[in-house]
Amino acid sequence: MSPGAEQSMLLSLLGGGFVAAFLHAALPTHWLPFTLVGRAQGWRPHKILLAVTAAGLAHIATTAVVGGLIVAAGLALDQWIEGVLPHLAAVLLFLFGAFYLARSALRRPALAGGPTVETPEPAVSDKAAFLGLVAMMAVSPGEVLLPIYLSSAPSGIGALAMLTLVFAVGTVAGMAVFTALASAGASILRLERWARYEGAVLGLALIALGLVVAMHQH
Repeated sequence: MSPGAEQSMLLSLLGGGFVAAFLHAALPTHWLPFTLVGRAQGWRPHKILLAVTAAGLAHIATTAVVGGLIVAAGLALDQWIEGVLPHLAAVLLFLFGAFYLARSALRRPALAGGPTVETPEPAVSDKAAFLGLVAMMAVSPGEVLLPIYLSSAPSGIGALAMLTLVFAVGTVAGMAVFTALASAGASILRLERWARYEGAVLGLALIALGLVVAMHQH
């Protein structure tokens, strides 16, 4: 692959990685707990944002560790079967994209409006609640981002580092936006309904990335 084509693919992966990370962060599991815990603990917006940032970075840190292991395994496999790594990455991107599209089509949309969410009384200390949110995200790597790591493996450690940074920015930004919307009074059920369309967009974005990776092999 020529240097120009390699740079073009890397830029495509970085842009697609940001979009994928932001959209993945729109899933309710990435913002609803922060809204509910923040209300229960009586946290101010800056405290909720701090928890979101810490948890998002922990989420990407574990994703990067798992992604690094997958890249190492992929590079080892590539030594045995030369040229298999880019094709494997493209296939995984297609499969993940198809999965999110199918899940989006099968998921029933939640009705907008609905009852308001009552704020429970705090049952734990602020420190325990904060660490619990961070741990919750740390133990669940972003599986949808892993094929993108594999796609960037041929570009070296620098590309992996840039991709991790992009993932971190996209994830924290997405989590912060949706947590802020819910905390500001936006209907949680309406935001959950939006997640259905988020899945479709995310699926299409992953398939598009798969096409980019596949096309750059010819």
